[in-house]
Amino acid sequence: MTLHNDSVADILERETKTAIASWLSKVNAEKDIITVPLSTEDRCAHLPEMFHDIVARLRDPLPLGTRALMSDAAHDHGCIRREQGYTAAMIVEESRMLQVSIFKTLQLHLGELDARVVLEDVMIIADEVDSQLAQAMSSYIFEANTDAQPIEA
Repeated sequence: MTLHNDSVADILERETKTAIASWLSKVNAEKDIITVPLSTEDRCAHLPEMFHDIVARLRDPLPLGTRALMSDAAHDHGCIRREQGYTAAMIVEESRMLQVSIFKTLQLHLGELDARVVLEDVMIIADEVDSQLAQAMSSYIFEANTDAQPIEA
């Protein structure tokens, strides 16, 4: 039996496009999300940077539950999704689908991974995706509150 030593970060870095395609197919099948018509490019624009951030966190992990570094991409994602007409629930659903797509990608490559670190890395991924979701939601809510403010002359 051959022992594989690929890291979760290696797999995600190598399979980013596949994971994004998996995510896009899930999103395109979700009737509530596709009510906002977007090109594939616009719908997926935030994902390459998000995968970069996830891989970076896997390679230089913070303790679980630690606030991750601020992500400009996550902040911008919340603002852009608001401008595009997304609801807060749609952003959360996209994030959930992203985690499922990432975990399915890892499942397909489980035989290539060092099993001793997979569970910890999965927890890091979930922590990072949730951290970025929180950052996106903060900017989304800030924009919503700003839009609700009266315009002063």
